Amino acid sequence: MAQATTRFERYLPIGIVRVISREATMAGLKRSANQILQIMALGFVAVAVLTTIALLVLGWGALAPLIGIVAGAVFIIIVYMAIEYLIDARKTKLEEMFPDYLQIASANLRSGIALDRAMLLAARPEFGFLSDDIKEMNRRIFSGETFEAALKDFASKYRSFELGHAVRMMLEALRYGGAMADLLEHISKDLRNQQLIQKEVAGQLFMYSIFIAFAGLIAAPVLYSLTSQMIVVTDQVWKGILTSNPGGLPTTGISFLKPSPPKIDPGTYHTFSLISIAVITGFASMIMSAIATGSPLKGLKYLPAFMVVGFVVFFVGQAFIGSLFSSLGGI
Repeated sequence: MAQATTRFERYLPIGIVRVISREATMAGLKRSANQILQIMALGFVAVAVLTTIALLVLGWGALAPLIGIVAGAVFIIIVYMAIEYLIDARKTKLEEMFPDYLQIASANLRSGIALDRAMLLAARPEFGFLSDDIKEMNRRIFSGETFEAALKDFASKYRSFELGHAVRMMLEALRYGGAMADLLEHISKDLRNQQLIQKEVAGQLFMYSIFIAFAGLIAAPVLYSLTSQMIVVTDQVWKGILTSNPGGLPTTGISFLKPSPPKIDPGTYHTFSLISIAVITGFASMIMSAIATGSPLKGLKYLPAFMVVGFVVFFVGQAFIGSLFSSLGGI
């Protein structure tokens, strides 16, 4: 494993390795940066090879390797987005627990306990990973590290502006003097008020979320299904015309107005429709999440459900419109 680690570090700049290591820490992963790089590299190769072989079997020819490389790149993007989602979910959970934690730490300070000890005693089991990180911070303090350095390292484990702001205020209070217990209590109250305001804003923007959901899950798939069936019908009509008139339609009157069959292949447009619906529903889930919570990454957990609904609406609409055209035109 050590040799594999060294080998992966050689292929990437040290800055990128450090960024991946920091992302893994903020996501709460117990894997090193090189293990994540190994997963990405092996996954890229496996997805690219399997996709290429499958497309070659289906007869895609020279395009198969290119699409395989794109599929491997998509796998890497998915892994990165999963890490970002874990970072955001961990930050959200922390910000929910942090006001209660500060209240307990403030009460401990008022009883005459030192700050580091008060923070350690406030790390109760119900706070989960927050308690584990606080205990780790105290272990570093007891091993000789300064309280300021340990507190900054603790804050760096989360991508949270609220936590970073609270830590800065605590450090300034330690440097210049101040009532730390009162400060922690005021920070806790401010965080709760901010969370209430966010919920009120999300409630007021609920109608926008409904509109985006309708546009992404209903309107777009229905329009794509309608267009797809119209192309199918037009293609069948032109096939019948060309069968009856192998030389094409005669031109009468204005010679440059000569009808010709459409250049769009129904199968190609069907594939384009599925890709477009996947993209539209994906963005719809992230936009709705951004409106409701302020973070588009939280919409990733709704992404599979949104795509499934979009595809179901597309295929149902396609079947309904196809049967309607068949009954009307006898096609």
